Amino acid sequence: MPSFRHRALRGLLPLCLAAGLVTLAPSPALASPGSGPTAVVTMGDSYISGEAGRWQGNSLTTSGSRNGTDRAWTGSAYDPSRVYGSTEANGCHRSDSAEVNSAGALTTERINLACSGATTQNVFRSVAGGVSYKGEAPQADQLAAVAATRDVKLIALSIGGNDLGFADIITTCATDYIVWYSYCHDDQQAVVDAKIDGVMANVGKAIDEIRTVMTGAGYASADYRIVLQSYPSPIPRAAENRYGESGWSRVNTGGCPFWNLDSDWARDSLVPQIANRLKTVATAKGAQFLDLRDMLQGREVCAKASKQVTSTVPASATTSEWARWIDQNETQGPLQEDMHPNYYGQLALGRCLALINARTAGNYGCRNTAGTGASGMYLTTG
Repeated sequence: MPSFRHRALRGLLPLCLAAGLVTLAPSPALASPGSGPTAVVTMGDSYISGEAGRWQGNSLTTSGSRNGTDRAWTGSAYDPSRVYGSTEANGCHRSDSAEVNSAGALTTERINLACSGATTQNVFRSVAGGVSYKGEAPQADQLAAVAATRDVKLIALSIGGNDLGFADIITTCATDYIVWYSYCHDDQQAVVDAKIDGVMANVGKAIDEIRTVMTGAGYASADYRIVLQSYPSPIPRAAENRYGESGWSRVNTGGCPFWNLDSDWARDSLVPQIANRLKTVATAKGAQFLDLRDMLQGREVCAKASKQVTSTVPASATTSEWARWIDQNETQGPLQEDMHPNYYGQLALGRCLALINARTAGNYGCRNTAGTGASGMYLTTG
């Protein structure tokens, strides 16, 4: 039983605290805006996680280093973890060349929370309907831990494509070309139209979730920026395709099994439709918008302005394709890498991120300069 003296001291303690006569040792301080290491964070799906960063262009050679295109080649075997690190195991595929890693020294730390295949539900906080994915907590919950210990300056978000079923659209269009010899744009446009309103509402909620996390961590809206980005077209317009649509060269040699009409639909209808709707969401939610619809112009798979890598045409950011082709037989890596910006494309995306980081307000498009590497990327207004 405690003594009278101990009871008396215990009773006096609250009074002393109230009077300021006693102070307790503070709990470990969390970082807040203006303290802790500065950080830029990327969130969302495969187009920002770094999917396909393994590849420096595309080559028909299926062995060895694939004419120098395969960065996973060790000299005797293939080790994709050289590119994707520990996320090779769960398939999030955060590559060493991912956008945030290729942007340069924007902040003290560069943090990639994005995961290949993620949907908007994988961004929401768990208390708001967020769902864990590939063994990882919802990205907004991961952001909460980051925001509490770093001074987050910029959050770049790429999301919505998987909600729309972009990979399924590509698969359907390729199957219609290879197997059914039919078009996909008509029925797939109907699929997109049926989904897009709900998808954009969820993209807006993802931004709201990010803001809720940041507010909870003590940030004011002026302390950080959110940049919502759109998607580039991985395939060219029909007139810019170096292969004719008759025969099978587009599939067997080019790795772009799409009809001319479907190619034009994807490049000039689908990708712009998604970009325009994302821009509307960004504006409504007070985020900046980075339009990437033209980022791969002339560098797409099968584009006339680019070349495949061969024994006599080395991999190069100035001549090679910047997107991963479709390897339906998986002779070179997994299918999930197909139709994503490759190593060169990701270096370019990093440059786009660096450029918009320097613009504290406004919406921009990002484009490449023919015959140059990532250093030739530039912003357009609007």
